[in-house]
Amino acid sequence: MCYKPRAKPMEAIILEFLNGRMFLAEKDKQRLHYLVKGYEGEVMFDALTEKLHCQRYTLNDLLLDSSGSTFQIDSLMVTQEPLYLFEVKNFEGDYFYENGRFHLVYKDKEIKNPLQQLERSESLLRQFLQNLGYKLPIEAYVVFINPEFHLYQAPQNLPIIYPNQLNRFMNKVNKRPSTLNGFHKKLADQLVSMHQVKSPNDKLPPYDYAGLKKGNLCAACHSLKTSVVERKLFCDVCGHIELLDHAVLRGVEELRLLFPGMKITTVVVYDWCGMAVSMKTIRRVLMQNLRISGKTKGSFFM
Repeated sequence: MCYKPRAKPMEAIILEFLNGRMFLAEKDKQRLHYLVKGYEGEVMFDALTEKLHCQRYTLNDLLLDSSGSTFQIDSLMVTQEPLYLFEVKNFEGDYFYENGRFHLVYKDKEIKNPLQQLERSESLLRQFLQNLGYKLPIEAYVVFINPEFHLYQAPQNLPIIYPNQLNRFMNKVNKRPSTLNGFHKKLADQLVSMHQVKSPNDKLPPYDYAGLKKGNLCAACHSLKTSVVERKLFCDVCGHIELLDHAVLRGVEELRLLFPGMKITTVVVYDWCGMAVSMKTIRRVLMQNLRISGKTKGSFFM
């Protein structure tokens, strides 16, 4: 079972909002692409682990601290034995391995070694568990999830699962005896309780309310080229159609994520939606879905 579900990185969500409402520098666009592609790969991996029949607790996107050193785990699977630690990579294209380093074939460009990331996470996880009083075997793997990935010159003994090996690996996990008890649930509960929520603010580009374009972002492609027709929001770019009430509530969620301290009022949401949705509709949606605080002109929604 999935004991800790995966969520899209908050940094990626906010960057998608900003990308639709302001000019993003190339480095920020590359960061957004990297985050979204990584998340898509992890979701692909989740689809495989969810099909497993063996007893297990699957914990996704763990951020833990071991004696002052933070480390992130893409996916941790608690079985009777061992703990499976997975570093999931959605790399695409041809790479080669040489002297402990990964390179893109056609650009001969070195990339960050995922095996080093895995080794660090495994070491810190082992220390973390020992500090909690657990001594459990750990099997750690880098999973290359994208079927369009190929690695040349890699030794056979590396802890890597390639795309064409994934089904065989999952079958192997399924066949391994696994009976969970209170010990395993306690461990899973402790890991979830010690997960740290990471703030994305230190990596975001600077922005302010006045500098952002106003309007209704498309839920699918995040374009501002949308129009309101008969209580629906139509995207002129990708053709996505959404109920207007849902679009207004998405706009409120945008405001809350981009400006956590801002008070949500009918006038603010009206302006944020580019004045394309009537004040009457916005107030109705807010009244039906949020709680109002105050009864004067200074009232706002929570």
